[in-house]
Amino acid sequence: MRKALRWLLALMVLIGTVGTAGTATAAQQEPSDIKDRLLAIPGMSLIEEKPYTGYRFFVLNYTQPTDHRHPDQGTFQQRITVLHKDVSRPTVFYTGGYSVSTTPSRREPTQIVDGNQVSMEYRFFTPSRPAPADWSKLDIWQAASDQHRIYEALKPIYGANWLATGGSKGGMTATYYKRFYPRDMDGVVAYVAPNDVVDKEDSAYDRFFAQVGTKECRDRLNAVQREGLVRRKPLEKKYQAYAADNGYTFDTIGGLDRAYEATVLDYVWGFWQYSLLSDCGTIPADAKHATDDAIWNSIETISGFSAYTDQGLEPYTPYYYQAGTQLGAPTIHFPTIEKKYIRYGYQPPRNYVPRAIPMKFQPSAMRDVDTWVRQHADQMMFVYGQNDPWGSERFRLGAGAHDSYVFTAPGMNHGANVAGLVSEEKSLATARILDWAGVASPAVTSNPSVAKPLATYDAKLDRRDMTREPTLRP
Repeated sequence: MRKALRWLLALMVLIGTVGTAGTATAAQQEPSDIKDRLLAIPGMSLIEEKPYTGYRFFVLNYTQPTDHRHPDQGTFQQRITVLHKDVSRPTVFYTGGYSVSTTPSRREPTQIVDGNQVSMEYRFFTPSRPAPADWSKLDIWQAASDQHRIYEALKPIYGANWLATGGSKGGMTATYYKRFYPRDMDGVVAYVAPNDVVDKEDSAYDRFFAQVGTKECRDRLNAVQREGLVRRKPLEKKYQAYAADNGYTFDTIGGLDRAYEATVLDYVWGFWQYSLLSDCGTIPADAKHATDDAIWNSIETISGFSAYTDQGLEPYTPYYYQAGTQLGAPTIHFPTIEKKYIRYGYQPPRNYVPRAIPMKFQPSAMRDVDTWVRQHADQMMFVYGQNDPWGSERFRLGAGAHDSYVFTAPGMNHGANVAGLVSEEKSLATARILDWAGVASPAVTSNPSVAKPLATYDAKLDRRDMTREPTLRP
């Protein structure tokens, strides 16, 4: 009996020794350098590493299935970037909903929590586009599933809390991600995210433009816009020369005249999206007596006459496709302009997408997301600008929401952020972000008014400005 016990004890010690040795061997084999750890992820490859003091910044490709429901039916390379600080810090998952910048930058939540940042290029924006491109695989669920796979691949490295964020279409994207994968993120900070629940009901935009800013400013803007249409003939002649000089064409939208009117009708919207009330002084005060050049230059500065050329539309085909299939698009009226001057009005997204790409609108997509946010939002934050047209139709919280907030930054445009909120709301928002990230101090937990960003502001790294997309693109 004693011999048997001694034999069993020896066997247990042997097993323990082998197990310990195996663990030690595994630990020795696990890469210690963050680049090696990232590249050890199946499907991850390095495009380049760029230096930045205090961080390491990687531009990467990650292999994604074209169709997450049928992952065996082809893949594509999705571009992402990683701004690495420390694996022990929280991670912010950012997307703008368009292409991704390959220059190191730090979004507001990343500065607040002093963390890492993973940024994702939205599928179908080049170069993150499958070839051949099956456009039916461009929808909000597929894009959310892209984020989910990236998160699952990186979570073993970045084990602390994660927050999703984005501005405009990126804020929409962060919201959709939370809706389809509610357990991935510990919090969501969505900036200036439109929420077009019923695509054909857009009266909220008309009400917005009837009261935004001051009457003096509105009158100036409306007058310049009207003159742009009244002087269509001479200004279109100027447009033809401009297009010829730059090699611009108009096949997708259906002609220069359509492109011209679309640009002019974007003018008032574009001003409020990207400018402030204090910028009204830059608008011609007496449009009726202004020169053609003055009208042209003001519209070119705010709307941009290249926006509806084939060359201007092509990079944004994925957005317009989604606007015409799921997201919806705004339509507004122009009560200060006589009907005889308006030939087309706000044109539908179908007019901005090549006809070879089929489109069919799905009215249930945004209703589903809106219902989910109202009933199930948990640790979500929406920040809007008071003077931003896109905030006219916004996300709202219902009785089922928990620890979630909607804030409005006074006087701000499409670049609204937490820093622009009134003092009490700014402190509360900062405190909640810190708490969701798991880095709130006891002092902040007991008194949110003392909450401040954990990282020092870096004028080069921190992006307080908005990405200026051509107007009528969130």
